[in-house]
Parts: sequence; C-alpha cells; structure tokens
Amino acid sequence: MAIRPPIRSRLTPRWPVLRRLFGKTAALAANHRVIHDYFHHKALVQGYTLSHSQQRVIDHMAQQATTLLGQSAKILPGLYLHGAVGRGKSWLLDGFFQAMPLAQKQRLHFHEFFAQLHQGMFNHREQHDALAATLDELLRDCRVLCFDEFHVHDIGDAMLITRLFKALFRRGILLLVTSNYPPEGLLPNPLYHARFKPVIDLINTRMHVMEVGGPHDYRSQARTHAQQVFTQGHYVWPATQAQRQALNLPQSIASLTLPVGTRHLPARYCEERTVGFTFSDLCDQPTAVMDYLELCRRFDHWIIDELPSLASCSMAAQQRFINLIDVLYDQDKHLVLLGQRSLRESLGGDAIDLARTRSRLGQLVEVREPV
Repeated sequence: MAIRPPIRSRLTPRWPVLRRLFGKTAALAANHRVIHDYFHHKALVQGYTLSHSQQRVIDHMAQQATTLLGQSAKILPGLYLHGAVGRGKSWLLDGFFQAMPLAQKQRLHFHEFFAQLHQGMFNHREQHDALAATLDELLRDCRVLCFDEFHVHDIGDAMLITRLFKALFRRGILLLVTSNYPPEGLLPNPLYHARFKPVIDLINTRMHVMEVGGPHDYRSQARTHAQQVFTQGHYVWPATQAQRQALNLPQSIASLTLPVGTRHLPARYCEERTVGFTFSDLCDQPTAVMDYLELCRRFDHWIIDELPSLASCSMAAQQRFINLIDVLYDQDKHLVLLGQRSLRESLGGDAIDLARTRSRLGQLVEVREPV
C-alpha cells in the first residue's frame, strides 16, 4: 500500500519572506521615528513649541532619513530651507545632522567650506580638474552635506558655486542648505543676478525648497546659553574707561601687526589666545572670510573696539563686518564689542544681511553706563 506524503501547509515557504518584509518595514519605521523623536525631545527640553512650518520640515527630513538609511539606491533631492532670522533654520539643520545615525556626514558653515574650497583648488591647480580633486580631499565618502548660512554676494564666487553644486549632485550627495533668502533672492545685485540664474534653476530643480516661518524670533527670547560661548560675550557702550576696567579689558591699544597667511593685518592687542582690533582694522581693510577663519584658529577671545554707525560706512565695510560676525558666531568665539551708541543705533545700514547680524549681536550681554 502506497504511503501518501504528509500534507504541508502551502504557507510554510512564505514565512521567511514575510519575516524579511516585516523586518524591513520595522527598520523603515525606526529610521522614520529617529528624526521625529529627536526633534520632539529637543523641543521639549528647550521649551520650544514647534511651528507648523517646522513640523513640515521635520516630516520631510524623516522621509529623507528613511530613504537614505534604507536599501534604496534612489538619489534623493536636497533640501533648501529659507526664512527670516531666528525662525529655527539652523536649529533644524543641526538637529537632522545630530540625529542622523550615519558616519559619512559633514556639517559646515558655508563660509568655512568655501574658504577650504578656494585653498584646495589653489593647491591642486596643476591637476586637470582641480575642483574634483579638492572635493575628493574635502568630502571623501561623505553622503550627507549640511551648509549653514548660504548666501552669495560676489559674482566670482557665484560662478564657482554653479560648478560646485553640479559636482555635488553628480556625486549623489544629499545636500541640505539654510539661507535667509529664497533661491530667487540670492545675489540680488541686478548687474549679476541673471548670470547666477543657472544655480537658482539648479536649486529649484534638484532640491526641495521649504520656507521656515512663524511669528517668533527664537534668538530674541531670553534663554540660558550655558553651552554657547558667543552669547556670553558683551556689547559695551559708550565704552568708558570705567567700563573697560570693570571688564578687565586692556587699556593700551598700541598699533601692531599680525601675520595672517602671506599678509600682515593691523591689530591693537595680542596675548596668548586673546586678540584685539578696531572696527577699521578689520572692516576698512581688504580682509576676507579666510582671514577671519585663520585668526579663529589662533584666538578664542576677541575684542573689537570703535564700532561706528554702520550706516555711515561703505557697503564693503558693512559686508566685511557681517562676514566677521558670521564667522565668530559659527566658530563660537567670545566677543567683546565696544561702541559709542546703543547697538540698535550702531547697526543701521543697507547691507541685505544686516538683519542676521543684528539678531546675533542682540544675544550679547549689553553693558551700558548707568544713567
């Protein structure tokens, strides 16, 4: 008598497939949650109420993380965040960078990266493609690149930025950028704006553009900044001798020179990790972001004296001051700034980025002479 083989469930072979499917789904959900959980915890600890636009950005970032950490070979569009000062753009960018469980990532202030790019291209100038060689050196295996405070004012930089963005997109790097301006507001000078149009079109095509809005300027809220050195600095006016003595500032401002690269810059004070300048020393001279970055590597405490009314300064001097404060803020240096008038009176002017400078300097501790 023939023995009938045992009846096996037709579902049995499917269990390994189902387990893999459920495991993959669980992993995707975990990747999605890691961004949401991080931001909600961070907002709770800092006492923030997330705005609707911030929630939308976080949702989008969570989707990017899910795709990037999954098995998909899909090339992700970048993310371009813009909005008024103090609306949380940098906070969102930093949060994504910190929460992303990935080693191949870099977060840089755009000024700093651009200075490194210029230097690298000079070093590799003999090579056929100096830009590609420099990016190989700076980015290596980077998969996520975050640029904070992206803005353009120089047409020479604009031409290089066009090549840079095209190269980054070709490499499949996920690019996240913050800016005070929508793409169409970059390089507003009508003499050059049309020549920058290719980058604007590239951003709109290859990046998801989102505005971060809301009624609150988070920087203007009185909060403790125990971990931030810049906000422990001072704005001193009208900068009397008594005020200088109370803060133990150097009394003599004898002129000296400091070597910076191949040049020498005028300065007023230099001892160990402390350096002192007048506004004119740094902003009425042809200084550049690369100079400020090199000085930041050497000095942690900065004294900038004789802040004038910016409205009376040239546009070039105003822009250098904006760039200087950007670098000091991003490098988190201790600053004592001295002027004759209140900060509000001193920070007039027409440069388009002054709103950001006012917001950042507004976080300094104001020291004024008693009435």
